[in-house]
Amino acid sequence: MASQDPRVDAYIDTAAPFAQPILREIRVRLHTSCDGLEEAIKWGMPGFMYRGKILCVMAAFKAHATLAFWRRDEQAPKSGNAGEAMGEFGRLTQVKDLPGKRAFAVKVKEAMQRIEAGVPQRVVKPRAPVAMTPAFAQALAQDTPARTVFDGFSAGYQRDYLEWIGEAKTEATRDKRIAQALEWLAEGKHRNWKYEK
Repeated sequence: MASQDPRVDAYIDTAAPFAQPILREIRVRLHTSCDGLEEAIKWGMPGFMYRGKILCVMAAFKAHATLAFWRRDEQAPKSGNAGEAMGEFGRLTQVKDLPGKRAFAVKVKEAMQRIEAGVPQRVVKPRAPVAMTPAFAQALAQDTPARTVFDGFSAGYQRDYLEWIGEAKTEATRDKRIAQALEWLAEGKHRNWKYEK
């Protein structure tokens, strides 16, 4: 295999034991099907590049692995258990969950052709804005450091806080989340800071 990235080796080696053979098989099949394939780490998972563009990414989770082609045909039918997880093949729990080698190679060639044809990445529709609850607005108005940090965040990071607070089922839960948000904002933290590396 050409253009192997040692970080992909490390990712595979630290994946759950059931996922390691799946990830190794995907890697071998991708290199077999695509001349000039390059490896990288994208968003913390192995990514595979073709002509400088992302062809696909693979990932291992606690109980399954996945493979997702980046520029995919949204109209094409998906494989059997697709829809259960990200990617075209759904939850992969063993190597035999992958399609046959020929069918897999066809998928790879189709993805390569989309890159060669200049097909753009999937167009994502902008999400509707999330309203700020009056209680959170009032709390931010009284806490200048937290408000400054919140205003400096991107729309996505602001949305994380607004959705979390807005989804509270009771007033007590909402108030507890607002207090926690103010604390984290004063420290400059995003809502999901615990999961960021």
